[in-house]
Amino acid sequence: MRNPLRSETEAFRFLIAVIVGALVIVGAAYVDTWLGVAAAVLAVTGIGWWLRQEPVPGAGEPALRLASGTPRGTHRVLVVAPPGTDRVGLTNGATEVVVVVPALASTVEALTGGVDDRRTDAERTAGRLAAQIPNARARVGADDPALAVEDALREFGADEVVVAGDDEFVEAVRSRVTIPVRRG
Repeated sequence: MRNPLRSETEAFRFLIAVIVGALVIVGAAYVDTWLGVAAAVLAVTGIGWWLRQEPVPGAGEPALRLASGTPRGTHRVLVVAPPGTDRVGLTNGATEVVVVVPALASTVEALTGGVDDRRTDAERTAGRLAAQIPNARARVGADDPALAVEDALREFGADEVVVAGDDEFVEAVRSRVTIPVRRG
């Protein structure tokens, strides 16, 4: 199911659908109470069906595979680590390093506003890791590790991605980029 409040246009369409449904319910209830109940059930079911049937924007498109455009003589490394990571194995020779820590939040945390706490954890981890690595900058990424890497590569253009985390974390990143990905 897609989020009807993701953009202003979608929120407006959702609001119009809810207003039309409410007017149908009020009109039906004015005629007969049970007709109003039936209209309410149909309106809620119809809006739910509409939200499930409408495709998520961009879901049908294949994932982009991003490549690097680094100038000669530099070796840029993108380090991706989950929150709470203490160390990352990084080989010598990196002239520029960006440490990205995704703000991983569960669905419940996203709905209850706990994302701010996850972002704080990610900021602390990114700062701590960047302080350990020469020429490193810290950055907090999106809650999806692969999306965090894509965003960072658009801005940074690394030659290599070093991922600290489990195999699933590494494969999520490896499937979305064309540059070398290794576990660190």
